Order: sequence, then C-alpha cells, then structure tokens
Amino acid sequence: MIDMITIGGLLGGIGLFLLGMGLMTDGLKLAAGPALERILAHSTKTRLRGLASGVLVTALVQSSSAVTVAAIGFVNAGLLTLGQSMWVLFGANVGTTMTGWLVALVGLKFKIEVLALPLIGAGMALRLSGEGSRRGALGQALAGFGVLFLGIDMLKESFSGLSADFKLPEGEGFKDTVVQVLIGIALTVLMQSSSASLTIALTAAQGGLLTAQGAAAVVIGANIGTTVTALIASIGATPNAKRAAAAHILFNLLTGAVALALLPWLVSAIGAAGEALELDSAPAAQLALFHTAFNLLGVVLIWPIANRMARFLEGRFRAAEEDEASPCYLDTNVAAVPALALDALEREVRRMGGIALRMMREAMAGAAQDKLAKDQQIVARLNQAVANFIARLNRAGMSQDSARRLPHILRVARYYEAVAELATEAAAAARETPLPVLIETDGAFLDQATLLFFRVEPERMLAHGADVETGLQSLEGDYQMLKAELLEAGAQGRLPVTDMDARLRAASAIRRAVQQAVKATRLLDAEATASGAEQEPPRTKQSQA
Repeated sequence: MIDMITIGGLLGGIGLFLLGMGLMTDGLKLAAGPALERILAHSTKTRLRGLASGVLVTALVQSSSAVTVAAIGFVNAGLLTLGQSMWVLFGANVGTTMTGWLVALVGLKFKIEVLALPLIGAGMALRLSGEGSRRGALGQALAGFGVLFLGIDMLKESFSGLSADFKLPEGEGFKDTVVQVLIGIALTVLMQSSSASLTIALTAAQGGLLTAQGAAAVVIGANIGTTVTALIASIGATPNAKRAAAAHILFNLLTGAVALALLPWLVSAIGAAGEALELDSAPAAQLALFHTAFNLLGVVLIWPIANRMARFLEGRFRAAEEDEASPCYLDTNVAAVPALALDALEREVRRMGGIALRMMREAMAGAAQDKLAKDQQIVARLNQAVANFIARLNRAGMSQDSARRLPHILRVARYYEAVAELATEAAAAARETPLPVLIETDGAFLDQATLLFFRVEPERMLAHGADVETGLQSLEGDYQMLKAELLEAGAQGRLPVTDMDARLRAASAIRRAVQQAVKATRLLDAEATASGAEQEPPRTKQSQA
C-alpha cells in the first residue's frame, strides 16, 4: 500500500525540483543581464544561427519559456522577423533537452548530499554577500542547482519505494501508449514545466515504474504539453505573439506525432546508439538521448517547410492595423531603379502622413486611447518599412537629383512621425481635464487647427501656399490668446491649476503638430515643383527673348 510518507516524498520532491528550477532560472537570467537580448537580437540572421541561439540560451537559463517570451517580445519590437523567431523557438525545444542530461548524468549518478548541500551553502553565501549584483544572482543560481538536485534525490527515493506497490501503465499497446502520453501532458499542464515532467519520467523509469518505451511516451506527452502554456499565453495577445505561439505548437505537435508513429523503432535505435556511444545502460541516460533525438528529428522535418509555415502564419491572426501598416507602394523590384524607388517612397510617406494627421484629428475629437495606440503602431511600422526600403536602394546608380531628394523624403517622414507622437501627447493631456470647456478661444483655436490639418492633407495633393501661411499666422494668434486666457483663469481660480496645465499642454502639442505638418507640406510642395521644372522642356534662346 502507498503510505502518506511516500506521497509526501513525491510531492516534496516535485516541489523542491520546481523551487530549485525557479531559483536557478531567475538567477541565471539576472546574471546573464543583457546577454540574452544581445544573443537573440544579433545571432539570428540565418536559420542555423537562430537555431543555435535558441539552444544556447535555453541551455544557459534552463527555461524554454523564458526564451519563448523573449523571442516573442523581439518580434513585437521589430528586432526579429517571424521567420527568425521560429528558429529560436525550435532551438529552445532542443535546448530544453539539456535538463534531461543534467538529471541523467548528474542528478541520478552522484550521492546528492555531497553535491547539493555545498552548492546551496556556497550559493547562499554569494547571494547574501552580493545582494543586487551579478555575484548575488550567480549565488541564487547555484543554490537553485542544489535545491533542484535535492528534489531529484527525493523523487528517486520515493519512486524506488513505490515500485513494489504501484505500477503505471507500462504496456506497449496503443491504449497504454495513449495513457502514457496523456500522463506526460497532464503533468506538464499541472506543473507548467516540461522539465519537471521529464524529471518525473526519468526517475520513474530509473525506479522501475516505467519501461523504456512507456517513459519515452511520457516524455513525448511532456513535449506536447508545453504547447498548452503557449496557447494560454497567446489568448488576447498581439497577432505576432499568436503566430509565434502557433509556430511553437505546430512544431511540437508535428514532432510528437512523428515520434509516436516511430516509437518502437526509435526506442530500439536509441538503445543501439546508447551502446555504440558507451552510454550508461540505465534507462535515464537512454531517455535523455531519446528526448534529444526526437527534437532534432523535428528540426530536420520542419526545415524544408519552415518558409511555407511562416507565410501561412503571416496570413493568420491579422489585425486591421497590420493590414494598413503593410506598405502599398514599396516593392523590392522597384528598389533597383532609384528614380522609381524615390517616387514610390514619396507616395508611401504621403500615405503615412495621412494616417498621422488622422491621428491628430482623432485626438482633437477625443478618440479612445486604444484607437490612437493602434494608429501610432501603424505609423511606426510604416516608418520602419521606409527605413528598410531605403537600406535596399541602389545608391550606386543614383543620379545627383535623386541623391538630393532622398534626405528630403526622410525629413518629411520624420515630421509625420512627430505628428503621430504629438497626437498621443495631446490626447493624454486632454484626458487629464474632464471639465467642460470654460475658455471661449478654445473653439477658435481648434477650428483653425482642424482647417489647417485639412489644407495640408498630404494625399489630397491640394494647392498650398498663401492659404496655409495665412492660416498658420491665425493659429499662432489664437494660440497666444488661448494661452493668456488659460493662465488668467488659473490665476483667478476659475480653472483648477492642474486643468489649466493639462489644457496648455494639449494646445501646445496641437500647435507643434500643425507646425510639423506644414513643414512636411512645404518640402513636398518643393519636391513637386522641382519635379515639374525638370519635366518641362528647356526653352531656346529665341523663345526666352
């Protein structure tokens, strides 16, 4: 019969393992500092480098979840493409197999007290003497290693005691294999750690509760179970986060399905490979090799279809702002012809400007914060697309006129980016003052600003000039009157000082946005005029006379 001491040992072993894993992971992440970001951001330019980065960083921090979260964060920040992040995620699956080797070759081979207790003592000494420093973080990681090994030892002892009284389904038929896989999935979902599930499978096999094939099926289940964490994390997330999570899920499901289909042959082949490599004949080492082998098999299977998978996922989970954020005019084929490329670039910048001015009008109308945030994301992505397109331009074949146009277009893009930023700033300030309008000149100032934003709309291609200059002077007069009246209302107590300050900041942001938009329009008008002059046929001396 299973007594409470054995059950307590099992629960305590799992708890110690999870506690040690958490301490070790947090300590290593803190000790690594910005190294995690540097490796992922700068070592993913090719498939192999992305894969190696995922393996290396996961093996370093002992947490595929941490690497997955970091990779998704870099995708959203634009530092990694979806294709690059996929290989980091696939590498993380391979890197997490290091836990199995750690358990099999260290945790189950040595007298734990000899290794674990000194690690805990030394680690805590470093932790206490280096609070908040890298040394303290390394000490926390060392202590975590020690606690993790204590958990493995407790699990090993508990499973050894269970082997005589309790049997897990260890058959090799279809039903038993399905149950074993479900056990692996359930353990991973409950503990939110495939490493913990793997450790339980290894120690159970070592204690005689599972056959090699039964434990292998549990390991496959643990691998599949990690997809549930990714699925939960993707609920309510951004489209890129959902795509990265979907890539992780597809990889694990494909790998698990193939490993299950080939399970008997894989186990036999792993046994033969273990003998050839002179590995320990104990089940734990064989299972660690199996875990590594079938994840590497998954990488081999996914290699030829990865690009198609990325394209498939790019078409899924699309948000409205992403569709608008996709460039309409920038084409890699056009980049080779500088004159055409600059025309396309100018049209895209005009489109970006139209969105930035729309943001400003929405901010003045009191649009919701999430709407403005989505529009700002569109402007940021278009700006990034413009920068990427410029990097691909064939500058060697650029004429002098084209070379002159390029910095002007870049400056216009910067003006429109500033308009988008100021729209967010104006909206944030306006939300701080819930009182109704008390100053009469508010209306005149806003009306004039609205009229000017209409006149400088970049996609309308309106005739500009005197009307804009006159409107800009009127706006400046309205702004100075509004500013004086707000200061007077605040000084006389008719308007709370906090509200006065918020309204001044909102008005200032609107005024600066108009100025930036007018500067952009002047440059665009100058470009259009220069382009028209270039296209006009030169006059002869007789006609000039």
